[in-house]
Amino acid sequence: MKHIYYRSLATPALLIFLAFTLLACGSNDASQPGSDNGPDNYDYDVEERLAELGVDLGEEPTPPVANYVPTVRTGTLIFLSGHGPDKPDGSQVIGKVGEDLSIEEGQQAARLTGISLLTSLKAEVGDLNKVKRVVKVFGMVNATSDFTEHPQVINGFSDLMVDVFGEKGKHARAAVGMGSLPGNIPVEIDMIVEVDE
Repeated sequence: MKHIYYRSLATPALLIFLAFTLLACGSNDASQPGSDNGPDNYDYDVEERLAELGVDLGEEPTPPVANYVPTVRTGTLIFLSGHGPDKPDGSQVIGKVGEDLSIEEGQQAARLTGISLLTSLKAEVGDLNKVKRVVKVFGMVNATSDFTEHPQVINGFSDLMVDVFGEKGKHARAAVGMGSLPGNIPVEIDMIVEVDE
């Protein structure tokens, strides 16, 4: 019986190549700006990005209208209650999409709802640079029974999250139609956000 011997592939040149490859891979760790871990979640300042977008979060979030709280934190997750489209003057956008409001007006209402949610989120965490990911969003649209463009309306919210948080603003989402919403607002949205400890 013949014995076959294989020459080892672990030549010095190969070992050096592997060592450099491991070092290169290991350099992209949690301490790097923009990584998903650690305090430096972005390579820009989220608060400055809001100013660039012309978004003013205001001083205080809109108070709850019933027996609930705007935010609940458990571990690194923030659960935000349903918010509506609050105007800067304290009033809300009113009307049913497909009847009183166009798709574009519904999108603007969804964007205002996003601003309201960010105001409550900042009040909870203090600094929006702590946001690691917008995880899950549930969007409700007060629309006529024959209206079918609910996802387009909620895009007004989703586009804002991506504009503010970049890739970390992309989220899982539902966009559904409702026969009515509280106070006849056109949009109500809740969300779940992951933040630094």
